[in-house]
Amino acid sequence: MMTDQIDTENRAIGAASPALFATLAPLGRRVSFPPDIPFQAAAARGKTYNGTIGQITDGAGSPLPLEPMAAAVAGLEPRDSDRFFLYSPVDGLPELRQRWREWQRRSVSPEAPSTLPLVTVGLTHGLSVVADLFGGVGRKLVVPAPFWGNYRQTFAVRTGAEILSAPAYLDGRYNCRVIPEALAGVAPGEPAVAIVNLPSNPGGYAVTDSERAELIAGLLEEADRRPLVVICDDAYAGLVYEPDVSVRSLFWDLSGAHEQLVPIKVDGATKELSFFGGRVGFITFPFDPESDVAQALESKVKCLTRSALGSPVAASQMIVLQALRDERIEERVEQVRRVLEKRYRTLRKALEEVAREAPELLRPLPFNAGCFALLELAESLDADAVRRHLLEDHDTGLVSIGSSHLRIAFCSVKRAALPELVQRVTRAAREMAVAAKG
Repeated sequence: MMTDQIDTENRAIGAASPALFATLAPLGRRVSFPPDIPFQAAAARGKTYNGTIGQITDGAGSPLPLEPMAAAVAGLEPRDSDRFFLYSPVDGLPELRQRWREWQRRSVSPEAPSTLPLVTVGLTHGLSVVADLFGGVGRKLVVPAPFWGNYRQTFAVRTGAEILSAPAYLDGRYNCRVIPEALAGVAPGEPAVAIVNLPSNPGGYAVTDSERAELIAGLLEEADRRPLVVICDDAYAGLVYEPDVSVRSLFWDLSGAHEQLVPIKVDGATKELSFFGGRVGFITFPFDPESDVAQALESKVKCLTRSALGSPVAASQMIVLQALRDERIEERVEQVRRVLEKRYRTLRKALEEVAREAPELLRPLPFNAGCFALLELAESLDADAVRRHLLEDHDTGLVSIGSSHLRIAFCSVKRAALPELVQRVTRAAREMAVAAKG
């Protein structure tokens, strides 16, 4: 029975998008949501007698929470508070999925297809699921460098994918040809996966409107040569600070743009709603929610979620849902963005002074969005040595990226403290340079 179901789902994916099917990993082709307990429990929902799901209730579908836990959610309507204490569906709470889809699609054409987002336990889990579907031994994965180190663990260490990279910045500008450059040595026709993380971590950069067109042109050119899945890691969606940078996800521009290119959107409440402890993420595909291909992909994602986690956390989903129900949600999100924009402008001014005063030591790379700024160090300096020197002698913590970059997370530093932080980095770099000479 499962074999028939898997074959049906794989045929649906292949019929809707041969390129997507060609890029599926062996594991991605094997998985399908099995008709076991969650499937059978969903079928029994609403029945007078329902002895399917293994959760403790009052016998009529409501939970039996401990009193201190019930008190923590006492202000909610009973139906909502119940959801805190019972299992979430494997694909997430239905209302949350629908409201997040509406949130994603603000200012997006009604004709643009997108599935109902599937809930994950944070964005990393979402990326991990996508890695299971499209990674695998030898699969080429393109990530512009420098990149967030967990991409390596998620794709290369876990699935055996081969990471290819090219510089994200050339001559002080974002390299819009980075993905075609990284794939230049790969045989035409061989499927590949690319990650586009804009606004980026660690770079804190989002492409300008003119760069966006060039970046898309490069991706379409590459899709002429091979099936290409583009993962739009939209963790920092909306956090942009310059007028020539669009908040629009690249996902919407790439959807339907080329028959051999399939974008996948991975986003969540972590940064967009400033809910870091909640671990609520989403995976969205560029297909109509009712299509066979959407149902097949949903089945595969649910199988991977069910096999690793059971189901996503209901309590944190409910908190996100409460936020999305708020009529002033966009205003509240904008308040957080404005706080970060003020920090961004303060840090930018401080780094411009460094670029003038100590260009031989530190070179700020372009940044205009997100939560970070990246400093490129002189060749004589080792980033991790400078990081440790900052910790031990300057009471300052930053993150080293590779051997030549330091990352400043201005999202977690008070605006007034940013100039002093930059001065400490400059002093530490200068001290390390002197020590290296002598």
